[in-house]
Amino acid sequence: MFAYILEEGCGQAIGWQRVKTWEPGQGLLWLHLDYADEGAKRWLVEESGIDDVSCAALMAVETRPRVVAAADTLLLILRGINFNPGADPEDMVAVRMWFDEHRIISMRHRRVMAMDDINRTIEAGKGPLSSGDFLVMAASKLTDRMADVIGDIDDGVDELEDTVLTEESHELRPRLANLRRQTISMRRYISPQRDVLARLQNERVSWLNELDRVRIREIAERTARFVDDLDSARDRAAITQEELNSHLSEQMNKTMYVLSIVAAIFLPLGLITGLLGINVGGIPGTENQFAFAYVTILLVAFALVQYVLFKRKKWI
Repeated sequence: MFAYILEEGCGQAIGWQRVKTWEPGQGLLWLHLDYADEGAKRWLVEESGIDDVSCAALMAVETRPRVVAAADTLLLILRGINFNPGADPEDMVAVRMWFDEHRIISMRHRRVMAMDDINRTIEAGKGPLSSGDFLVMAASKLTDRMADVIGDIDDGVDELEDTVLTEESHELRPRLANLRRQTISMRRYISPQRDVLARLQNERVSWLNELDRVRIREIAERTARFVDDLDSARDRAAITQEELNSHLSEQMNKTMYVLSIVAAIFLPLGLITGLLGINVGGIPGTENQFAFAYVTILLVAFALVQYVLFKRKKWI
């Protein structure tokens, strides 16, 4: 994707030929590759000098956050928010990084905005000064981009908590389900990333100085707070879901109660009118021109008596 030789925060963009002839004395090398590219794979396996285990991890399709230190090298895999067009933020993208004191190799397939941010800082002459500084900068920019998304999730839960009793359920249910899905998906990757960053500050590699370790510790603390925020949002969303279900159940119970009262009142009235409508002889009132009015008055009076009786029994 791009490559630089870094010196004092400034970077000289180079191509493949310069990469193949690079020597440690020329400056810090950063090479950013697409692991799906066949040429990049071939160079990594045949010419990079990286061990087979690290090569396999750098080119793996499915990864989880991890850190592996061997001798004076470090393999680090982190996840970042997916800001690519049309993608869901919770579908987090992986960035794979391999470090030694003089060389940095990072790999991705989908675009990682944090790497683009570092690219821009190098172009502005404010790039990383060392491998440790690059590691801290990459972890920091990945973490910074998480903050806004997690803040939006927290605000979304707040809004749903306020509106769960006032808006229509068919509008709230998909929003709440989507919010819970985002929270669960993001926590799946951020939680192990918290553990990786906590371990990273204790890895014994010579090119990580004490200032780098302090900065990594702060990033680990921020990531731990993000996990706590996601746990809180997940629990609050679950409580909101229970409140919404309770509200819907209460609405249904009220509806069923009203229907039951209506049925209880009209059941005996329907029985009376049904008896008067049977096709047999001897129905009273057939010869009386006021019989229909009498029956109507009788039914209204009977309904009123039922209403009073239900009131006294506190059924309504």
